[in-house]
Amino acid sequence: MKQIGALIRFIPILGWLPRYNQVKLVDDLVAAVIVAIMLIPQTLAYALVAGMPAETGLYASLFGLTVYCVFGSSNTLSVAPVAVVSLMTAAALAKLELSGVSQYTSAAFALTFLSGAFLLVLGLLRLGFMANFISHPVISAFITASAVIIAISQLRHLLGVEAAGQSVLELVPALVFAVPETNLISLSLGLASITGILWCKRGLATQLLKRGVSESLAGTLSRAGPVLVAVLAALFAFLFRLDERGVQLLGEVPAGLPDLQLPAFIVEQLRGLLGSAVLIAIIGFVESVSVAQVMAAKRRERIDLDQELVGLGAANMAVSAGGGFPVSGGFSRSIVNFEAGAATPAAGAFTALIIAIVALFLTPALFWLPRVCLASTILVAVYPLLDFSMLGRSWRYSKADFVAVALTLLLTLAIGVEIGVATGVLVSILIHLYKESKPHVAVVGRIEGTEHFRSVDRHGVETFENQLSIRIDESLYFANTRYLEELIFELVADKPKLEHVVLMCAAVNRIDLSALETLEKINEILSGLGIKLHLSEVKGPILDRLATTGFFKSLSGKNYLSHNEAVEDLRASDWHLMHRQCCGCFVERSKPYRHVDFGQPRMAKGSASFKIVDCRS
Repeated sequence: MKQIGALIRFIPILGWLPRYNQVKLVDDLVAAVIVAIMLIPQTLAYALVAGMPAETGLYASLFGLTVYCVFGSSNTLSVAPVAVVSLMTAAALAKLELSGVSQYTSAAFALTFLSGAFLLVLGLLRLGFMANFISHPVISAFITASAVIIAISQLRHLLGVEAAGQSVLELVPALVFAVPETNLISLSLGLASITGILWCKRGLATQLLKRGVSESLAGTLSRAGPVLVAVLAALFAFLFRLDERGVQLLGEVPAGLPDLQLPAFIVEQLRGLLGSAVLIAIIGFVESVSVAQVMAAKRRERIDLDQELVGLGAANMAVSAGGGFPVSGGFSRSIVNFEAGAATPAAGAFTALIIAIVALFLTPALFWLPRVCLASTILVAVYPLLDFSMLGRSWRYSKADFVAVALTLLLTLAIGVEIGVATGVLVSILIHLYKESKPHVAVVGRIEGTEHFRSVDRHGVETFENQLSIRIDESLYFANTRYLEELIFELVADKPKLEHVVLMCAAVNRIDLSALETLEKINEILSGLGIKLHLSEVKGPILDRLATTGFFKSLSGKNYLSHNEAVEDLRASDWHLMHRQCCGCFVERSKPYRHVDFGQPRMAKGSASFKIVDCRS
């Protein structure tokens, strides 16, 4: 049974296929038709973004959707070319000295294979948790910058001019110099296409509903806006022979399906593509998982991160053999798939079947499709990806996060997508490590009349001259123990009458060997100063580990179940000593201490936060 369970976990289709029924079949078929209508013009457009022949977009969608159906864990994720990954593909291939379409496509296939292999290895090693180490604001900034670059790069098709570049600094000057050569027919057709797509998206459904069309049919037709616009544009181009007027057409798209074969591996190319493949894999995985988790949560389903790595990795490796470029889960398509009622991953397989039919029989109709129409589809598709609000949010919430976001945004726009995302990820990791190296530590005191302890800097609390209570709010490991050590000795140096240091460990979930050695060192040095080290509220798993080391045998103080117990016990143990020394009362608080005569208990002058405690009580 365990072996069967492991096999189902690795190949999820074995789990849901035996329970497949007619109801799910109908739901998946409906969703497949709706998604295919949306996907076909998109996948052709994204092939242009990647610098690939248009048919490779169809092949990438076909094989990506089919293989993910077998290995993916999401019921609604639509795996095909997406805008950002397509742009990253173009940027990666631009670094290589390639001549001709064959070399370019061959390198793209190798890039796709490397990306897929990297994801597959991570999945087999169960390393899906690594996605959690990438800052979402950084990814958001990168996607926004990429959307800007994609939009600007498509303006050349809108204007009907030639302009190349991988960054804003390259694209904008090229477009400015090319403006005098603008093809007005191409510009007019592009603006009309954008208007038509937006109207279909926002106004068509409303108009159809007013005329008595069912809500489901109205929604389907509105999503078919790009297809309707493409058909009209192609018809217009054919009737008026726009190719003779300088309008660029998609041209001949080979009919049929590609032969399956492994990409050609050239050592020098692989070296140049390896880093790009890793970045593409990471970005594609993070984007896919983000979408899949949102939709799964709405249906109370579960996404297996490790299996998603396997599914996306296998999909990309299949795409590389089928003649495509890197794929990942797309937000807009997946949402449409979800809203259309897709019940299982079979919806993706049915979508792939429709794309296969198009590739076999309908490619001749694509000849007259103007490229500016596909560019218009891209411009509308990337607009929702723009999110500059994270600059303001990050600035208000965390200046460190703002630095990472701003650097990612600016470098992606100015230099290119790979430098931008690599810098953003690196900076976010460095910021995380810096924060981890300085854990939040607070000197705490007791809120009067309670057993609650809070920071002396935020609350009026009770403290004791001979006790120092320190709350540690992070796990202790090799990166932050030196900071804790230095802080403790700095605090001790300011308290000449100190006799006890109590570490409140309620928030400490882990103590590694380096931290243990630091605690032993702190205990030894404090003992030499005549100060006892105590622990409080240490969690059970940590106690179990510490018990195996002999730490508690060398500990100068005690380990207390609660911090309040520690404070009260240390007060009681020192009562006789305090009585002999002052024969009166002592003042509790984190403020300067003041002796008050025993016979006249009263509030100390100078601060309303002082409290007189009778040492006889």
